[in-house]
Amino acid sequence: MTSGQWVLVVALVIAVGFGVYRLAVDGRFRGTHKVRGAAPAEAGAPSAGGLDVLADTEYAGQLGDRATLVQFSSAFCAPCRVARRVLADIAHATPGVLHIEIDAEHHLALVRRLGVQRTPTTLVLDPHGREVTRAAGAPTTAQVLTVLGQLS
Repeated sequence: MTSGQWVLVVALVIAVGFGVYRLAVDGRFRGTHKVRGAAPAEAGAPSAGGLDVLADTEYAGQLGDRATLVQFSSAFCAPCRVARRVLADIAHATPGVLHIEIDAEHHLALVRRLGVQRTPTTLVLDPHGREVTRAAGAPTTAQVLTVLGQLS
């Protein structure tokens, strides 16, 4: 094999490996992220040490009775459209669940404060505005329903 063919083989192996990695992690809900400068959750809320991540934003007070699905999107993001459809359908069909879509490009301070690295990113908030979990990439309906089932 020539050196050019070796470079091609190595590039293909790296590309396939990266694709398999992204397939495995995209849309999976895994933990939370430290929120910088968020306000403490409301006084009547159970003290789990959480923070109201939407406090001091235009979305403050817009929380679902059971959960809030906060989606960070951008204009030219194809997976964002898939995530929007999945989250909106779930919010429409599930009582007490609200879906909020935030344009990441127009809310950079909030994106930085919440540590959003890519779009789409979905945060699941409890009724007091505390982040329960998050997913980078477009989650499936089953993944979102599993997380919501764990909140009950």
